[in-house]
Amino acid sequence: MSESRFADGLRYRMEIPSVEGPRVLEAVLNEAEQRSVPVRRVSQGSGVMMLTDAEIRELAALGAAARVEVSLFLGPRGAWDTGGQSFATAAAGGTARGESGIAACVVEVERGVALGIRSFLVADLGVLATLGRMRRDGQLPPSLVLKTSVLLPCANPASASALEELGASTINVSTDLSPTELGGLRTACSAPLDVYVEVPDDQGGFVRFYEVPEIIRLAAPVYVKLGLRNAPNIYPAGLHLEDLAVKLGRERVRRAELVLRLLEQQAPELVDGRGDDRPPDLGIPEP
Repeated sequence: MSESRFADGLRYRMEIPSVEGPRVLEAVLNEAEQRSVPVRRVSQGSGVMMLTDAEIRELAALGAAARVEVSLFLGPRGAWDTGGQSFATAAAGGTARGESGIAACVVEVERGVALGIRSFLVADLGVLATLGRMRRDGQLPPSLVLKTSVLLPCANPASASALEELGASTINVSTDLSPTELGGLRTACSAPLDVYVEVPDDQGGFVRFYEVPEIIRLAAPVYVKLGLRNAPNIYPAGLHLEDLAVKLGRERVRRAELVLRLLEQQAPELVDGRGDDRPPDLGIPEP
């Protein structure tokens, strides 16, 4: 059993991914309040470059008011860039191609930080190493959260240790690891693990609600992430998909309510509260 905890003493926090703009975040926060789901982090997949300055500022203001971390994806990424490898294998989908790709990600972070964001989703090892070094050197805020992406999946203890050494604040794991394997990762790093318990179809499509208690026991602290099966990939999102993105966001919160009900039923001794309003390890925006 893992004795590790988040800074506020909690074993787990709830994360809602694919929150693709201010209207989706508003809907997620509203749904979470109605369903008493303690959402502590939202993440966005379309990337900083797909948001206007005004949208980023609004996301930062909404996150700060709700005391919720807002994590924005960095880009461009291999799946959208010129070149063909990403069409042959999904493993290349998150890569930053060439020095220009890394430089673009750095620009995305600097822009987001200036607009109040304090958490970024990283899908490339070189980008992670670069941003980790910049944070250590004082070029980025020392509390900046660098969250690795499911496009950079971590599947073994040695990788978990290496990602943490490069600067990962929190580590997205491969979606098909057993609770025991997740416990093995926990022995190798102190960073929280981001664990999809309902997985988007393009990442495996697993629904693992009944495994949540054992995942928490063996791998705490964990971000319990709610994707959706049988849902379209909406990246890059925009006004043309806003209504759909809002509905998907609300349904992810509903799925989180289902997970919390099962956790309370199956393992009430593991149920945590919301925790501190502003724990130091949570990348709450600073608008």
